[in-house]
Amino acid sequence: MAEKKTTKAATKTAATPKATKKTAAPKVAPITINAENVGFKAGDVYQALAKSDKALSVAEIAKSANIAVEEAYLGLGWLFKEGKVTSVEGGIALA
Repeated sequence: MAEKKTTKAATKTAATPKATKKTAAPKVAPITINAENVGFKAGDVYQALAKSDKALSVAEIAKSANIAVEEAYLGLGWLFKEGKVTSVEGGIALA
């Protein structure tokens, strides 16, 4: 079998994806996970929900409580386990 020779023109016409500019992920401070810290985050989440009197998304809870989204998830997990919050259409609300 004879091999086909490729020319420079043929290789240049091949579609090559353009390199996209990557943005660095925002630096997040490490979260200390222990019962006391998670309990405090649960309190922050509970207070944010109580203050709003409506269902909030996780991002809205984090913003209202002035905590990171990851910390809001920790607090929500605690509150879900205790039956203090419920998932409703539009977000999370107090049970």
